[in-house]
Amino acid sequence: MGHGIFLLATFAFLYYTIWTLIMPFVDTTHPIQNLFPSREWAIRIPVMILLLAAGTIGSFVGIVMVRSTSPRAIRQQR
Repeated sequence: MGHGIFLLATFAFLYYTIWTLIMPFVDTTHPIQNLFPSREWAIRIPVMILLLAAGTIGSFVGIVMVRSTSPRAIRQQR
C-alpha cells in the first residue's frame, strides 16, 4: 500500500513538473503536447485543491471547536 502511494505521488510530481517547466518550451504542434492539458489548468488545479483542503480543514476545526465545549464552561454560562 505504501509503495503504491509513493509511486503515485512520484508520478504526479514528475508529470506536473514536466507539464509546467518543460512543456512551455516544446513546440505547440508537437504530438507530445496532446498528453498534457492546457497550461491554464496548471494553476487552476492546485488552486482548487488548496481551496478544498483549506475548506475541509476549516470545517473540521470548526466542528471540533463547537463540540469541545466543556461541561464546566456550560455551567458557568447559566
